[in-house]
Amino acid sequence: PVPPVEKTDTSVPFPDEEATEEDTKTAEKTPLNEDEEKGDKNEANKGSAVVKVVLSRDPDCAAEAEFEHPEGGWGWVVMLAAMWCNGAIFGIQNSFGIFFISLLDEFGSADDESLKFKTAWVGSLSMGMIFFCSPIVSVFTDLFGCRKTAVVGAAVGLVGLFASSFVRTLGPLYFTYGIVFSCGCSFAYQPSLVILGHYFKKRLGLVNGIVTAGSSVFTITLPYLLSFLLSRLGLHNSFRVLSIFMFILMLAGFTYKPLMPEPRSPQTGGALRLSKIFNFNIWKSVGYRIWALGIPAALYGYFVPYVHLMAFVEESFGKDVNKEILLMCIGITSGVGRLIFGRVADYVPGVNKVYLQVSSFLVIGLMSMMIPLCQVFGGLIAVCLLMGLFDGCFICIMAPIAFELVGSQNVSQAIGFLLGMMSLPMIVGPPIAGLLRDTLGTYKEAFYLAGVPPIIGGLVLCFIPYVERRKRQQQQQQEAAAHKMLDSKA
Repeated sequence: PVPPVEKTDTSVPFPDEEATEEDTKTAEKTPLNEDEEKGDKNEANKGSAVVKVVLSRDPDCAAEAEFEHPEGGWGWVVMLAAMWCNGAIFGIQNSFGIFFISLLDEFGSADDESLKFKTAWVGSLSMGMIFFCSPIVSVFTDLFGCRKTAVVGAAVGLVGLFASSFVRTLGPLYFTYGIVFSCGCSFAYQPSLVILGHYFKKRLGLVNGIVTAGSSVFTITLPYLLSFLLSRLGLHNSFRVLSIFMFILMLAGFTYKPLMPEPRSPQTGGALRLSKIFNFNIWKSVGYRIWALGIPAALYGYFVPYVHLMAFVEESFGKDVNKEILLMCIGITSGVGRLIFGRVADYVPGVNKVYLQVSSFLVIGLMSMMIPLCQVFGGLIAVCLLMGLFDGCFICIMAPIAFELVGSQNVSQAIGFLLGMMSLPMIVGPPIAGLLRDTLGTYKEAFYLAGVPPIIGGLVLCFIPYVERRKRQQQQQQEAAAHKMLDSKA
């Protein structure tokens, strides 16, 4: 029997007839239809072919391209929860200078010549462990999701902080506050950065600015609250009050509902599990490798003012001076800086956002060197205002730069490994400054040296835009070659 004519007509429509969408999809396989499309929309087909080639090679890019960020909705609730996370964690960490003085009085001895060195380890170990655990946190985030990781982390932090309230000597505090509490904070903190990319893209810089401003709000208020609690309730009950903050943080973690699709990878079985445990894709980016080198190099002196500034003020201007106002100044301008530079970052294209971090490191380094030169308390306030402003700039654009360098599918481990590499300078910086103070009898040399690493790290970061520009040029050349190949086949 002769096949029906309709089937032949459906596969190859006549030129005078208007083909339906289904007919067009079927006819793509025939030479006749290819000639018609080439005559009508040649350039559009070339561009589409190049996009299809790229997406076929990277399924993750295809999934990311298809996903539409809501740019709001439940994302605003997630933003507020992440804001509390940043505030509770880094507000407590940044206020350690108040705890530092109380720890000296509680556990110290006038005959201990290395007292400041040993006490500084509590705060620096706590801050450093937050970043040291980050590579592990990124793996847990990829395996179990942001919500479970954040909730369990906040619960561990609650246990560590509450256990610190029962410690009666300095040694156990290294474990309860310096390790358990900080490890829990690490597991709660990193998902708060990753989850924002599920809800925002165009407004990601602004949202990151608002979220990271949470630590500024807490840094402004906590020094006065802690001074009140320490004077009225004592060190141990103050830890118990702060445990309430961690309990609220645990509840906030339940709002982290993921939206983005799981990465679609041709890998299966053990290869897929290995890629989730260690994502090698992030290290393929030369720009990311430079970033992962420059940021840690800049942070050897970053945490020194937060630990030792209060003790330096007491030595230089007396115990009666309102030293808490300095942390308040850093907190206020840091919050302003996060909002301003977070918004500015939305209008700065690509990895040129790195230049904002470069400028922030240069100013922070110079301001650290200016601290021992201030002869009047007003000058110290001015230094802290500038330091806080550019500290906010550095913090708020961390996540946007990571998204630019490695893409949203790889950002979790990209941030995690960067924070992990930041842990060493964050840990060793304050104890070295305390050792210099115990040895030389003054904080001047400690603050002078604390300003050098940020300047060096900032200069290293300047190479990233150049490297990424070269990378884009190579990609454009590959696309041009793909166009030529399509032309030759046509």
